[in-house]
Amino acid sequence: MAQRHQREMRLACLPRHPAVAYLYLVRWLRPVGNQLTNDLMAAQTTTQNIEPASGSDQDGPIWGLHFVPNQPAGSITSQAAVEFLTAANSAPQNEFIWLHFSLSNVASEPWLRRYLTLPDTFYESLHSDVDSTHLEQDADSLVARIHDVLFDFTFDVPVATTTLCVKPRVLVSAHLRPWRSIDQLRAEVQGGQVFRSPIEILAHLLRDQANVLVDIVRKSKRRVGPMEEQLLAKRVSVSRSELGSLRRMLVRLQRLLAPEPAAFFRLLSRPPDWITEEELQNLQQAAEKFSTAISDTAALVERVKQLQEELASFVNEQTNRTLFVLTLVTVLALPINLVAGLFGMNVGGIPLAQHPYGFVLVVSPLLVLTAFLAYWGLGRRRDR
Repeated sequence: MAQRHQREMRLACLPRHPAVAYLYLVRWLRPVGNQLTNDLMAAQTTTQNIEPASGSDQDGPIWGLHFVPNQPAGSITSQAAVEFLTAANSAPQNEFIWLHFSLSNVASEPWLRRYLTLPDTFYESLHSDVDSTHLEQDADSLVARIHDVLFDFTFDVPVATTTLCVKPRVLVSAHLRPWRSIDQLRAEVQGGQVFRSPIEILAHLLRDQANVLVDIVRKSKRRVGPMEEQLLAKRVSVSRSELGSLRRMLVRLQRLLAPEPAAFFRLLSRPPDWITEEELQNLQQAAEKFSTAISDTAALVERVKQLQEELASFVNEQTNRTLFVLTLVTVLALPINLVAGLFGMNVGGIPLAQHPYGFVLVVSPLLVLTAFLAYWGLGRRRDR
């Protein structure tokens, strides 16, 4: 309040002449402007001091985790990861790191090539247009390409792809779009879940992808069930376009999420030497879960296909019935229309024109003929 009163007193004491008042204001406001400039520079300096780590890691991984046996994993910087990989031979056994990169950062791939020795298959997979899940062996490394889906019952389902390279002491993952399963797994690791090897993490991610496929099949079954009941009740409220879209979407997701069986089982039959028997069992369990999910998806696709065929047959049957009724009405009206046309001609010699019961004598045979045709047509319909 005191400062405000002083400012008001200064404004009240300004000289009346405009030029003198302008010089007075400039002299008075200069310290205020200098103070604002100093505050802005101090804020920028403070921001730079707060975020040096994120600035230094802009060309490295988004985050890194260091796993120690029987202990929760801890975060690791890019510099510490390089030192760990450099001293890999002298580092304690059963320790490994997980480095996660974003492909939207153009400096990520140069960093990987500079500090890590990864197979060419990994870099080819980063830029590959092949969107199916695969897991293959390249020398002593495993290269995997797995997916995550935000399922919303549309054909344009958003799919996030992650490429992984698994080596004895390091797990590298890279994505272009944020991946829900990896974020969840990172949260679990930070929450205290313990992983003993990179293969265990890979098997966990593969099981997560299989769970995504199982969840999609479960949701689709809940949607297909009411459609099937409506068809059994002979109600054509089911949309053929909806069934077709659902079938195409399931086939696409099956192609995306189902791994290549040949490469997967070839790896299980001839794994690298550094994979233990227990780790191989984890991969085998993930493969079995995938196999079950793929079988359920194929069965659901076949079920949707049968619903499409039944719906098409039901619609064709209704169309045939409608055409039959229209044809029958046309045939029944044919005698009446023919006689009406003949008696409506403006010529002489029309029979029964002067007869008092002429109309009855003409209409009665027509009604009998129409009734006979109707009975014959409806009787044939019942026989069918």
